[in-house]
Amino acid sequence: MSERTKRLLVVIGFIASVFGIGAALYFVFFHAPVPPATVSPGEGTTATGTLPSSGTAGARPAVTPTGTTGGGTGLPVAAPVANGGLTATTAITEGAVSFPTLGADGKTVSFYNAADSKFYTVDKDGKLVLLSDKEFPDVSKAEWNKDSDKAVLEFPDGSNVVYDFTAERQVSLPKHWEDFQFSPVSNEIEAKSMGVDPGNRWLVTTNDDGSNAKAFQALGENASKVTVSWSPNDQVVAFSDTAEPLSGGLDRKTILPVGMKGENFRGLTVEGLGFLSKWSPNGKQLLYSVSGDYSNNMPLLWLVDATPATMGENRHSLGLNTWADKCSFSTSTVVYCAVPRNLPVNAGLKRGLYVANPDSLYKIDTATSKVTLVAIPDGDVTMENLTVSSDGSSLYFTDQSDGTLQLIRLK
Repeated sequence: MSERTKRLLVVIGFIASVFGIGAALYFVFFHAPVPPATVSPGEGTTATGTLPSSGTAGARPAVTPTGTTGGGTGLPVAAPVANGGLTATTAITEGAVSFPTLGADGKTVSFYNAADSKFYTVDKDGKLVLLSDKEFPDVSKAEWNKDSDKAVLEFPDGSNVVYDFTAERQVSLPKHWEDFQFSPVSNEIEAKSMGVDPGNRWLVTTNDDGSNAKAFQALGENASKVTVSWSPNDQVVAFSDTAEPLSGGLDRKTILPVGMKGENFRGLTVEGLGFLSKWSPNGKQLLYSVSGDYSNNMPLLWLVDATPATMGENRHSLGLNTWADKCSFSTSTVVYCAVPRNLPVNAGLKRGLYVANPDSLYKIDTATSKVTLVAIPDGDVTMENLTVSSDGSSLYFTDQSDGTLQLIRLK
């Protein structure tokens, strides 16, 4: 190939490349795009790689979850009145209270407020009313009389006083006395007189003005085994766990009733340890709890006849795993009990580990021994110091977590 021909081919190649580059620039930046194909309604054809439209949705119907009222929260609604399910609880006080008791009218509730060291009453309208202007700093225990107008107040330094809230009068009791309880039929007071010498330890009684003190039962080394428990019929005044063990099991024992006049009452056989009891208002029956192997060492409620003539008869388990001090009689045949949920094995031997377990509320008909779930308190509360209004419409309790006084409507 000649030199002239080579130069001619180079020129032609250059010109061709210029036209090629120009054409590419034209198609990229200036050439109009091809319009998409038009699809007639109903043809059902789509371009490859294109998703079909979902269309326009209609209005979605509102759904109200079962057990709720509108809002669609899905959470169960607490009933205002107990009906066997989740039930509303109402806070009566904003702060913690101690030693609540039902007033003589059966409607008001009195209590101690440690925040200002004063005693109050909640009236029927829910208002707080001072029982007294007097301050009582650091009350460690208060034991009320049957009319809730007098109380034995115990203090950390060992001081004990009887205070009459009606007369605004105070009487001192000996410092070596403890475990006070008013008589259910009079204004006498029972206590343990704990002398330094075991030979000078007695069960004693006194009038509420401090007069006529008398000892009636020696305690000796067994004071810790005796529980002050004055029966409503004024016959039994204490229980003693001092009898010899019974055959038939390590947990089987006899609890001895103690009388004021040295009576030889028939013993009460119990199947377990940790005996706690509560009298029916007429004194004919005793509700108690014990823990034993047969109950996996969980506290179990029992009911038994308990007059001096019938002591120990018709004893039977109620099937509820709770402690007797978490119960309150409403009438002589109706008792309400706070029953811990999910109570584990051996809880009766280690109660302190399970005091915060949330409770459900049960009702027991002591005439038939029928047990009914009354309420599951809203908020998983732990119930203490239960008391029921005289008309049976309201149940008061303190919430273990914050000490507030709470209310459940029963009817």
